[in-house]
Amino acid sequence: MKIIDISWPISNEMTTYKDGDDISIEKIQSFKTNSVREHRLSISSHIGTHIDAPAHFLQDGATLDQIALETLVGPCRVLDFTNIKEQITEEALIPHTIKTNDRILLKTKNSLLSSTDSFNYSFVYLDETGAHYLAKQKVRCVGIDYLGIERCQPNHKSHIALLSKKIPIIEGLRLEQVEPGNYQLYCLPLLIPGLEGCPARAVLIS
Repeated sequence: MKIIDISWPISNEMTTYKDGDDISIEKIQSFKTNSVREHRLSISSHIGTHIDAPAHFLQDGATLDQIALETLVGPCRVLDFTNIKEQITEEALIPHTIKTNDRILLKTKNSLLSSTDSFNYSFVYLDETGAHYLAKQKVRCVGIDYLGIERCQPNHKSHIALLSKKIPIIEGLRLEQVEPGNYQLYCLPLLIPGLEGCPARAVLIS
């Protein structure tokens, strides 16, 4: 058994969405002064590796604590789209024979970016046609290797296509060292009732 950590490292230097001021890690007790170590964390609910629940964009959508953990834990497929320059479309997805209840992780050239680079506004994304295709296939969840799943689309069409079908979205994965194929996914958000999204630790087991 091999465990592969696919989580985005959280630090004061990490990439944040559109370079927002989304994180602060502050030392509040040191061993030298207090004989104990303690830090205070201030973070956005959409920092690093995180999960978007339907409530993120839907008025009556489910919050993260209302999503069954089985949705985010179990067999998954990592699909290779590292040849894609801009957007993953329905046409690009169809050859992969995606089936009902698949957990799909999209590996792109985004994974080659450093976890501390400035935000890349030209990241590869899942377009509306691709999102509708995955929703039509009734996948369990969809993950991608950047801090957003879409860009340059009015009204957040890719998010809405998935979240309206109760398909959670995992953003901020790190897949550079992951070969395309079949794995067991474990992606567990913090248990904070009422949130529309939350950071998570994500690992693959081969």
